[in-house]
Amino acid sequence: MHIHILGICGTFMGSLAVLAKALGHQVTGSDANVYPPMSTQLEAQGIGLMQGYLPEHLEPVPDLVVIGNALSRGNPAVEYVLNKGLPYVSGPQWLADHVLQGRWVLGVAGTHGKTTTTSMLAWVLEHAGMSPGFLIGGVPQNFGVSARLGDTPFFVVEADEYDSAFFDKRSKFVHYHPRTVILNNLEFDHADIFPDLPAIERQFHHLVRTVPSEGLIIHPESEEALKRVLTMGCWTPVQTTGGEGQWQARLLTEDASRFEVLFDGEVQGVVDWSLTGQHNLANALATLAAARHVGVTPAQGIAALAAFKGVKRRMEKVAEPNGISIYDDFAHHPTAIATTLDGLRKRVGDAPIIAIIEPRSNSMKLGAHRDGLPDSVAQADQVLWYAPPNLGWDIAATAAACPVSAQVCTTLEAIIEQVKAQAKPGTQVVIMSNGGFGGLHGKLAEALK
Repeated sequence: MHIHILGICGTFMGSLAVLAKALGHQVTGSDANVYPPMSTQLEAQGIGLMQGYLPEHLEPVPDLVVIGNALSRGNPAVEYVLNKGLPYVSGPQWLADHVLQGRWVLGVAGTHGKTTTTSMLAWVLEHAGMSPGFLIGGVPQNFGVSARLGDTPFFVVEADEYDSAFFDKRSKFVHYHPRTVILNNLEFDHADIFPDLPAIERQFHHLVRTVPSEGLIIHPESEEALKRVLTMGCWTPVQTTGGEGQWQARLLTEDASRFEVLFDGEVQGVVDWSLTGQHNLANALATLAAARHVGVTPAQGIAALAAFKGVKRRMEKVAEPNGISIYDDFAHHPTAIATTLDGLRKRVGDAPIIAIIEPRSNSMKLGAHRDGLPDSVAQADQVLWYAPPNLGWDIAATAAACPVSAQVCTTLEAIIEQVKAQAKPGTQVVIMSNGGFGGLHGKLAEALK
């Protein structure tokens, strides 16, 4: 079957393409922005990529068009599909029908940490010899690909609350019917499709409604929004993580690179790994709980975490010119920015930290998070805010409200000049964006040589 994917370079759709290819289909795709790491991965898989959304990309006519949720009515390719009566489906629906059917699905949902936790969980199962299939919204360093079909009953999926397609406004995760679910956390996000937090809570409850009574739901006991979700109705056993939860951690280092794991008050072992930060510690506890549900002992899980290498674009060190560390990070929400910088600060002590932030997500562009942004950068020494031409709110006011030195830059060249003027050996530079950021990482590394 020839499947053409519209929006193929999105992290989800690109992963879908890998799975479709593994099932033996001929896969092509088009996207407005073809950039790494997804474009690199797809080209390595022999999947044909086309730039833009031209109707002629759909000739010869494919057997099925999978339409990504970034596309809407008015898009030339979408209009061509509808006018010609071509068969089409959303990505989540295709995944449910052709990959997840009849499998033990482990889903990871939440506002933050989904990609890292999904990667962690897939790796823990892999390390235990369970060879799971997986679909992840990023590229885990332990696997080098964002998706794998797998030939065992187990499939680990990043369960996103974003909508499915222009014709299906339900959250992606309602299609997946998971048996094991991690609910990491829940905050307001995706202001382009959700009016408020209660609207997202309702979608999370739709997910809860699909989990069987023989399944398991795992969540941090401190998350009030998730408690509200579960009080709407829950028919599944629950395990909790965190301070008062069934799964707890006892810090052995301030940066959370070593901690003891307890389950129901009993010590299970010590995690000693390359990651840092309270957010990753929380991800690890949820991972161990989910893995135990499918038969991986906590001791096996802890051993696997020691060998977990992290995820591309999640505090990934991409260069170190002249002793200046440059990291690529995906953070695009105040909470994620704050926890990432806090983890780095605890690891590097007094070393100077420069944060470079591109407000690129739809919620960021709409200004939904701007009130939380100034405090989110408190652990940096210097912040450079990038102001793209289409930003609809006053980023200068945000910079002025920051508790640390902050500037607004309107070009990549201005950012590079600022960093060149300030960075010295030992400086930590964190570039935060959920897009390619115009290749800033490579340009900065080159300029600092």
